[in-house]
Amino acid sequence: IIGGGNAGISTASKLLRKNKSLDITIIEPSEHHYYQPAWTLVGAGVFDINKTKRTEASVMPKKVKWIKQKVVSFQPSTNEVTLDNNETLKYEYLIVAPGIQLNWNEIKGLQETLGKNGVCSNYSFEQAPYTWECIKNLKGGKALFTNPNTPVKCGGAPHKIMWLAADYFKKQNVFDNTEIQYWSGGTRLFGVDKYEKTLYKVAERDKVQLNFFTKLVEIDGPNKKAKFVGIGEQNKDKVYDVEFDMIHVTPPQSAPDFVRNSSIANEAGWVDVDKHTLQHLKYKNIFSLGDASSLPTSRTGAAIRKQAPVLVKNLLAVMEGKELNEKYNGYTSCPVVTGYGKLVLCEFDYNNQPTETFPIDQSKERWSMYQLKKKVLPWLYWNKILPGKM
Repeated sequence: IIGGGNAGISTASKLLRKNKSLDITIIEPSEHHYYQPAWTLVGAGVFDINKTKRTEASVMPKKVKWIKQKVVSFQPSTNEVTLDNNETLKYEYLIVAPGIQLNWNEIKGLQETLGKNGVCSNYSFEQAPYTWECIKNLKGGKALFTNPNTPVKCGGAPHKIMWLAADYFKKQNVFDNTEIQYWSGGTRLFGVDKYEKTLYKVAERDKVQLNFFTKLVEIDGPNKKAKFVGIGEQNKDKVYDVEFDMIHVTPPQSAPDFVRNSSIANEAGWVDVDKHTLQHLKYKNIFSLGDASSLPTSRTGAAIRKQAPVLVKNLLAVMEGKELNEKYNGYTSCPVVTGYGKLVLCEFDYNNQPTETFPIDQSKERWSMYQLKKKVLPWLYWNKILPGKM
């Protein structure tokens, strides 16, 4: 298994629960494992960043062999992967789950100014606390929130922090002196009509200026200027130079380089798997799930929770020479925080049709669902999801 994140660990745990005798190796270079969904709440000042971090060793299933290296290349025709110490490993079956890569360097000037000059991002353990500093210390002016034109971890995250910031500005009486702008590479606010209607009402309530078909290309931190260019047919020649007092950046994202430059990737660079069985389209002993896979759904932990059991059953079927009968329907969930104590629990499938868990209208903002995100889901993650119990 390549990757010791949510996908790799929960899948290994589930496999061992089905068959204790399996010989499983996880390749993961990181010392630490993070509960990333809480970083939005860290950026809003209501969650302790240190509670999102544990050692990788503490979440590694006991019967798994852990190799602390990076994978650099795949040789699927000979069933081998090469590591960054030049070692080659042979496998009978391979699960590719290394997660997504954050490409900070694609925005000129970002790396030099991130974490200062009002330039923040919830997309890393080191940076999320500075988002709270920016929100807390803003006394008015322009607050910008960006969303790239690439897939990202949790499609709702780029605007969750914006709704929280707007709520905080109201509480501090700086809302009336603040202009909130959303600059997105997307075509719309949210891909599911039922939830998007609610979010447009939130945008109206928070007086957010919405800009679509745009991409952030450069940041000048010391002079507080951001440069966006238009994308898409109608917008392609436009350039926007925008001043800011704070800017929350969601970096462009892709599959890791060692995946996108490999023979197991599709043209877009993701691991090329069947969207229902999670089996590779060319190499039948390779499977993939999570953020690096080609599965055309929102990349979230909730999606992995439904992908993992399908992958496990289908992989065991391949080992036994049986048909692959389990199908993944694209289920994913974005718990969109729309303010302090407010959350819209979006759940949907490949057809962008709601697939809701609770017998209530989940398109409404609810306090109960906010508590679910803040208190229940982190506990479930460490205690039930990673150990493969749900």
